[in-house]
Amino acid sequence: MTPGPRARDWFEENRKYLTTAVAEVAMVLEGSGGQRSVVSDRQSAVGGHPSVSSEWPTELPPPALETLCARFELSPFERSVLLFCAGMELDRAMSEACIAASSSSTQHSALSTQRTPVGPTFSLALARLPGAHWSVLAPARPLRYWRLLDVVPGQSLTTTPLRIDERILHYLCGVPHIDERLAGVVEAASGQRSAFSIHLAPSHAAVADKLAGTWAAAHERGGDEPLPVVQLVGREPLDSRSVAARACDGLGLPLFRARSASLPTAASELEILVRLWEREAILGAGALLVECEDSDAGDLPRKAAVNHLVERLHAPLLLWAPERLCVRTRQVVYLEVGKPDAAEQRALWQAALGPAAAAMNGHLDQIVAQFSFSPAAIDGISRQLSALSDQPPTGSGQPSDISGSHSSFSTHRSSFGGELWELCRQQARPKLDDLAQRIVPAAGWSDIVLPEAQLALLRDIGAQVRQRMKVYDTWGFAGKGNRGLGISVLFAGASGTGKTMAAEVLANELKLDLYRIDLSAVVSKYIGETEKNLRKVFDAAEEGGAILLFDEADALFGKRSEVKDSHDRYANIEVSYLLQRMEAYRGLAILTTNMKQALDTAFLRRIRFVVEFPFPDAAQRVEIWRRIFPDKTPTEVLDPARLARLNIAGGNIRNIALYAAFLAAESGEPVRMSHLLRAARVEYAKLERPLTEAEAVGLR
Repeated sequence: MTPGPRARDWFEENRKYLTTAVAEVAMVLEGSGGQRSVVSDRQSAVGGHPSVSSEWPTELPPPALETLCARFELSPFERSVLLFCAGMELDRAMSEACIAASSSSTQHSALSTQRTPVGPTFSLALARLPGAHWSVLAPARPLRYWRLLDVVPGQSLTTTPLRIDERILHYLCGVPHIDERLAGVVEAASGQRSAFSIHLAPSHAAVADKLAGTWAAAHERGGDEPLPVVQLVGREPLDSRSVAARACDGLGLPLFRARSASLPTAASELEILVRLWEREAILGAGALLVECEDSDAGDLPRKAAVNHLVERLHAPLLLWAPERLCVRTRQVVYLEVGKPDAAEQRALWQAALGPAAAAMNGHLDQIVAQFSFSPAAIDGISRQLSALSDQPPTGSGQPSDISGSHSSFSTHRSSFGGELWELCRQQARPKLDDLAQRIVPAAGWSDIVLPEAQLALLRDIGAQVRQRMKVYDTWGFAGKGNRGLGISVLFAGASGTGKTMAAEVLANELKLDLYRIDLSAVVSKYIGETEKNLRKVFDAAEEGGAILLFDEADALFGKRSEVKDSHDRYANIEVSYLLQRMEAYRGLAILTTNMKQALDTAFLRRIRFVVEFPFPDAAQRVEIWRRIFPDKTPTEVLDPARLARLNIAGGNIRNIALYAAFLAAESGEPVRMSHLLRAARVEYAKLERPLTEAEAVGLR
């Protein structure tokens, strides 16, 4: 970005001011300035505000040199030492002045025929610069404590060469940037500027106001105490980052962020990080947001690094974590950043979609009922939809010419809702894809064969998923209590009776993603790990309201045992935690079991739907055989009634049909009864059951 006239004026004036100040130090070193003090009326009083000379334009901010001296409380002598070192980098004349000063103070040997450049040292500064004091060498004084100068270790302190820190040199020259030693740990918060290109939910804006008010009140109280640490507690880091950005912008503080995983764990490296960032904050860098993850709780070195940062850093500090962090050494203010509620999300969608919202033809209510996104995600999805429809982005509060656009949106009225739904599904997938297996549903109502009572229950389940927002929010049932609002289902029946297919049918009907949860990866022998794994699954699924399928659930949800030891007690806790999450989950959770009788009755009472999948009778097996082959599969003289004599479940029927199809394809023939007979023998052998003569005759 090209700087404005005022910024260009300040940059030029700052350059001249620094050049003059460096030249004054060079004059004193050379002796041409006599005993004239380098400390002129340009110098600020120690600890006070800059006292700008008449040569400095009063309408411009103070020069960088005086700002730095005031913020780090440099004495006049320390200011001169800093300029001494800066001049070695900026002005060739300073090197000559340094040589001249060294020559007049040191006896050179006769063998020393060639003059070599001499760098700044504390010894030379103490001998030649006015106002000298020995305490400038102390590690607690600003030049060394804040690392304004680099001191070469291992040599005499007074004679070791000095060099101005690169970051400080750039600051004096008016070039802003963060110390490169912080690269890879601290970065500008990318969400800060984008936070104002989206509509912040009112509940999030209220949290931002509370955060800003907390720090403003602490600042007004004054004193030496640092601002209180504020932890933003929420499941979505982007929401918390936007809240932090809004609050910091209101306070005039730039926002930077660091991931806890990027923090060094060695104590010495941590202390350097603290010192460098504290220095950046004094130079005007702003506030630091440290983002922690769930995994940090069990990572003791990482947890210790965060605690060290909290204890030692006095600069404005924010924390984000999904759960409250325990910090005992400093005051911490906890602020909850939850997901926007349904009304807020509807308003966010309408603002982001602009004219397209009116063309949704009721789809927007379905979107709000099914998906729960952050403001940033809503804005991003809306822009994708605009790109798909060749419309310019209209959300984010940006002005747009909507004349004639409504008719364009109306043209796409029928497709906009479907496109938006698919974009929402894609947005929600990444969080779950790493935790569960996504099943692409292929079965529809025409593929499943069940008694009418079970089919009616499945349709009722779909209806409740579709209408839950109307019943809970519009009709007020959610206001009566938030327990039991989740739609939990138990599918009970023997293997192959259609439980997984029924889940696919519901996923197809509702146009939702279906994820199978691998219980072997969820259940852990370590105390507390099972609950943590379940929480990750439910939290990830919450955003998109995906259908969760816990296959063979009796492995985890068997009858709760009497508490005889700690293992029994924690096993019961796992079940109770699952029940709690299922009741709170806003999507559909399906559990399947082959042994309903093994489930605890208290568990069954908290399941909204229990669907029994009976073993198919002869009539149902006939219907399954009629539907089992795709229309494109060539068949010849297949009799579903004779095939139904095979007393097996639908899953086994599918295995036989598929096996026979491969046999027919290999022989270049249509699928015949002979192929099915051979496939049936293989399937029965797998089931360790004999193929009876009556069943075999039906296939000949």
